[in-house]
Amino acid sequence: MRKKRFSSGIALLALSVSGCGVAATAPDRDIVVPAEPTSIDFVDPTTVVGLSTRTLTGGDSADGTYAYITYPELDEAPALNRTLHERARAQLRAFRERAKRRAAGTRSELNVNWQLAAASPGAIAVRMRTGEKLKAGWQHSTRTYWFDPHDGRAVRSSGLLAGDDALRRLGVLVKRRLIQERGSQIVAGGIIADADRFDSMAFNRDGDLVVEFDDCQAGPCRLGRVAAAVPADDVTPLLSGLGARAQDGVRAAARRAAEDLNGPPPTDHPANNTEAVRNLAVTTDCAETKCVALTFDDGPGPYTGALLDRLQDGRARATFFPLGANAAADPGLVLRMSAEGHLVGNHGWTHRNLADLTTSKIADSLREAGNAISVATGRTPTLVRPPYGAVGPELRAVAAEQGMSLVTWDVDTHDHEGTKSADIVERAVREAHPGAIILMHDIHPETVDAVPDILERLRGKGYSFVTVPELYGIAGMQAGRMYTSGSEQPQT
Repeated sequence: MRKKRFSSGIALLALSVSGCGVAATAPDRDIVVPAEPTSIDFVDPTTVVGLSTRTLTGGDSADGTYAYITYPELDEAPALNRTLHERARAQLRAFRERAKRRAAGTRSELNVNWQLAAASPGAIAVRMRTGEKLKAGWQHSTRTYWFDPHDGRAVRSSGLLAGDDALRRLGVLVKRRLIQERGSQIVAGGIIADADRFDSMAFNRDGDLVVEFDDCQAGPCRLGRVAAAVPADDVTPLLSGLGARAQDGVRAAARRAAEDLNGPPPTDHPANNTEAVRNLAVTTDCAETKCVALTFDDGPGPYTGALLDRLQDGRARATFFPLGANAAADPGLVLRMSAEGHLVGNHGWTHRNLADLTTSKIADSLREAGNAISVATGRTPTLVRPPYGAVGPELRAVAAEQGMSLVTWDVDTHDHEGTKSADIVERAVREAHPGAIILMHDIHPETVDAVPDILERLRGKGYSFVTVPELYGIAGMQAGRMYTSGSEQPQT
């Protein structure tokens, strides 16, 4: 879909027909099944002009602490960018403090991802979904931030309303609706009409205001997501100017999405053109040549394009493991990876520790990520890099079922945020050996800056740079097995 820009300077973002809450069509195209009222039609990020993703990581896998936060950045919404960045930093700091107090021997994880809850020339919304595990189970929370292109301000969800009185009146409507729908499951005292409790609000396709609560806020934790949809007729008198524009924008986008369902079928993706993707034939015999495989996780991000430039300048091929959510947001960069001779693997949809998930959730994460990569490149990934390198029996079984080999690493450059480029170079060069699988991340500028020196110094030692499967030559790689190094036997 072509990206569009409006005179207001803000890109119009089309609704993704695969987003949560989009009405499904029955065999008769004139009959539309209504969506669940608390569902939100999420916007397709590939339609955004000037959108990129940012990532914060933290924790220490050595002591069982994992943290991964990703959020969008829009060229024309600097105030929103600052808000999201400050929020991400604050979440990471708070998680680190809580993790210090956890019981010895337990693992803790923070995972934050995003969706575009609305977008139009009048309003943009980013919904941040947080999952945190400090004890036995996960707890989830949601915040939705709004950007007003008219005055350049970023506000919390309460900014959709015309002041404190409107917020109190909304609280009454929400409480009444939840008690009607869920009865004694709802704890009325937990529905407090303030900006902190009403911090995730967005509109559904009918213009109803969907109010979401965090786990354990409005009822027992076992209820999971609790949300209420306040009808448009009731909520419209309570809206601020931003709220009214946001509501109108969502309704208009929903109408366009419905019209598109009856439009002509989409043309073939450019990745399906065999001329668009270079053949990834093996070019180096690693049985005769000193080979290393450079691998890059977590992208694509704002520095991935520059990394591809440096790899091209250095005549080096690598293996990329992008997150599915990031690949879906920037399929053009994923296509470029493949077209320039690199191999693209699977890193899951979000950066959740797959070893802690059920078999069905692991399968869903890998399948969704694989679909996003396949749409971008025209190729189904056959390698999976487990986040944090964490592998359990369920992941092995799912990988085998889906026809994928597991790839970890035996050289870690420790290229965390803020690490000096020179230190990344030194670790990579010092620890490299024939068959090494070297771990790096294309979400850090320091890593990108380190790559030219890594290429020059290792090439000076006689190394060739290949994709991971080339390390294993004619023996190949088998689904369900874990590969750590080309100089070692795979683990069954």
